[in-house]
Amino acid sequence: MTTATPTTTSLAPPPSPSTPPPRAAPPPEDLGALALRHGLTVSGARPPLPAYVRQLWSRRDFIAAFATARLTAQYSQARLGQLWQLVTPLLNAAVYYLIFGVLMNARHGVPDYVPFLITGVFVWSFTSGTLLAGTRAISGNLGLVRALHFPRASLPLSLALQQLQQFLLSLVALVVILLCCGEFPTWRWLLAVPALALQTLFNTGVALALARIAARTPDVNQLMPFALRTWMYASGVMWSIRHPTGTGRLPEGATLALQCNPAAVYIDLMRSALIGSHTPDRLPPYVWALAGGWALLSFAGGFVWFWKAEERYGRG
Repeated sequence: MTTATPTTTSLAPPPSPSTPPPRAAPPPEDLGALALRHGLTVSGARPPLPAYVRQLWSRRDFIAAFATARLTAQYSQARLGQLWQLVTPLLNAAVYYLIFGVLMNARHGVPDYVPFLITGVFVWSFTSGTLLAGTRAISGNLGLVRALHFPRASLPLSLALQQLQQFLLSLVALVVILLCCGEFPTWRWLLAVPALALQTLFNTGVALALARIAARTPDVNQLMPFALRTWMYASGVMWSIRHPTGTGRLPEGATLALQCNPAAVYIDLMRSALIGSHTPDRLPPYVWALAGGWALLSFAGGFVWFWKAEERYGRG
């Protein structure tokens, strides 16, 4: 007969009163503070505006080289090459002259209609080309934006510079046409320089704003041709704004909107500088102030608004 051995349970001695209680785990440190303490920064974070301007200035060689490379490659596959920069606005002017000047008789009451039309087409092409390029500045270069770290404003600024270079080349054809039409250089031709500078600032500012909008809403690229076509018809490219606004047939609000239209302002300034029959005294006395106001408002507002979304480009 087997006798069961009682099972004994070993009990740990009670903790000594002198043993301290276990410490609670320290709260986790904020990751942002930890990164800042070790000198780490957010990749692609938006720098302060003065630092952002300095970064752009330090990359001015890249902006110029990128613009020149895009201009050279634009017509590299065409047989006429860079000649298309001159042929395209000339063909547009020929079509507009046939439709508006001959069929619709828009040349009635407009002296020197051919120089009037050619100048308007060339100046408008500069604005429309810059704005279209601005809508594709970010969305059309996503690979570059996602691969490299650089101020994103470099892209719309480069494309605006490319359009300026293209317009300066097309001015050669414009000057030749003006000479053939009997318009010879005078001191007033110098006024084209500040007019072009103000127009360039205005175009660049709008291009910066459109670059931000199109980066988040790619459908803007499809709507831009319709918006620009409507804007062109309201800018007096093919007809004189002074005719309908001077007859009293339009409401005062519409008349004021047509006269203050920035595209029409810059077109009128270039015409008054280059065409002898369209002297500056035919323009409103506030036209230069209006041109400068549009340029400063557009460039400053567009640049700051683009900068505010710097860290979001290419991350959608």
